[in-house]
Amino acid sequence: MVTKVTNHLEVGDSRTQWVGADSILFATAHRPWPAPMAPWIMTQRWHDLLFLHYALPPEVLRPLVPDVLTLDTYQQRAWVSVTPFWINHLRPPGVPSLPWVSHFWEVNVRTYVSRDGKPGVYFFSLDASNLSAVWGARMFYRLPYWHSSMKVKGQGGARIEYASKRVHGPKPAELRCSYGPMSSPFRAHPGSLEHFLSERYCLYAFSRKRLYRGEIHHLPWDLQEAAVEVEENTMAQAAAIQLPAQPELAYFSRELKVLVWAPERLL
Repeated sequence: MVTKVTNHLEVGDSRTQWVGADSILFATAHRPWPAPMAPWIMTQRWHDLLFLHYALPPEVLRPLVPDVLTLDTYQQRAWVSVTPFWINHLRPPGVPSLPWVSHFWEVNVRTYVSRDGKPGVYFFSLDASNLSAVWGARMFYRLPYWHSSMKVKGQGGARIEYASKRVHGPKPAELRCSYGPMSSPFRAHPGSLEHFLSERYCLYAFSRKRLYRGEIHHLPWDLQEAAVEVEENTMAQAAAIQLPAQPELAYFSRELKVLVWAPERLL
C-alpha cells in the first residue's frame, strides 16, 4: 500500500522549483540534515524517472558494498534500484546550459547505505549516452560511469519507451522497458518504504581505498505509481547481482530539479 501525503512546502507548490536554481534552497525542512553551507557547483533537471525497486537478502549485497559503508535495510531486506531517466539543463552556477552537453539519458543501478548517520546511495553503475558526461563524472566524482547507446521515445508523455545498451565497460548491461504513471502524484511519508527508497540527499563513492560523499539537494519527490513492462534488464549482472524478472515496486516521477555539491573526501 502506498501512503499519500499532502503536506505543503514553505515555498509554495512544485512550480517554485523552476523559478531559479537557488530557489529550492528555501525549502529544507524535509531534509534529514541541513543543506551544505558551501556554494553548489552544478544544477540539473531529471525527467521521466522510473524507479524499479528489487528486494534482496542483505547477505547478497553486503559483500558488494565497501566495508566502510553501512548497508541500509528496511524490515530486514536490502534493496537494489534500477533508475532510467533523462537529464537536461545541466550547468554550473552562472553559466547557461548547452543542449549538446547538458541533455542526455542515464540509467543507474544503486543500493542504499549510510555513513556517520547520513543515509545516501551507493552506485554499482551509472550508464549515460553522453561520453563527455561519463568521463567528467568518472574523474571528478569517482563514480562508475559507462558509455551506453540509448534510445528514448515519448519523453514527457503518458508512455515512455526506454532502451539502453552499454557500449564500453563490463557486460551484459542492457535495459529495454516501457513505462508511465498510473496514479496521482504523492509525497512519501517519513518512515515508509517509499521514503526510505527515495528521500536521500547524498551519494557515496569508493575509489582506490578512498571514500567520498557528494551532497545533493532537491524538493521532496513527487512520486506516482508506475505501469511498467520490462522486456530486458541485465543492468545489475555486471556487478554480480541477479535481479528477479520483475520489480517488487515501481514508481515514476515526472521532473525534479537538483543541486549538486563538490565531493568531500571522508577517508
